[in-house]
Amino acid sequence: MSGGVPRHVAVIMDGNGRWARERGLPRHAGHLEGMKAVRETVAGACAAGVEVLTLFAFSTENWKRPKTEIQALMEVLDTFAESERHALIREGVEVRVLGELERLNERSRAAVSGIVASTRGGETLLLNLLISYGAREEIARAARNLARQARDGLIDPETIDPATFRTALYTGGLPDPDLLIRTSGEYRISNFMLWQLAYAEMYITPVYWPDFTREDLFAAILDYQRRERRFGRVAAH
Repeated sequence: MSGGVPRHVAVIMDGNGRWARERGLPRHAGHLEGMKAVRETVAGACAAGVEVLTLFAFSTENWKRPKTEIQALMEVLDTFAESERHALIREGVEVRVLGELERLNERSRAAVSGIVASTRGGETLLLNLLISYGAREEIARAARNLARQARDGLIDPETIDPATFRTALYTGGLPDPDLLIRTSGEYRISNFMLWQLAYAEMYITPVYWPDFTREDLFAAILDYQRRERRFGRVAAH
């Protein structure tokens, strides 16, 4: 059995649209309601002793959605950055925002910069928000950066190993996720942290993201603690 609390929990927040549709509401209502689940999950992670919490907030594929929904998602991001900043500071949560942030509009980039700057140094929990993020794009970006360094004579290509490659990812320097949670009952990784999730335990819950609570997080952690993590090795008897 694993026994301990996972150091790093990653979450694919799914089901906002279906939550809204089942209630006869527009999709953006589900995204807004999802902010409560973020608040609950952050509080639960702090209470459980999780060190790193990574939330998949907006994928590169999401840019293909209707402009009205993209605008609504960006407004949710702006609202979260403004409304949650003081609570995050008070709770000791440091926020990092990772992804192709240059694709965000000026207002959203400013909101992101503000919450990152104001929460820097928090020691209770590191909260990664993955925005305009795709794992294949992340891996390609890391390969390009390492290729440039090799071209410029800064590194020997023969020395590039998995540990070296890991440092070139957005999450370089952080432990890989121990536990991946996906809400809404879908069994897909959806181009999320493909490199980092190599040995993560997966927990799928049918709960839509807007309904996800700290109790649901605790249930996932308890399930994780019952598992035996072997990392490819034979179990000890």
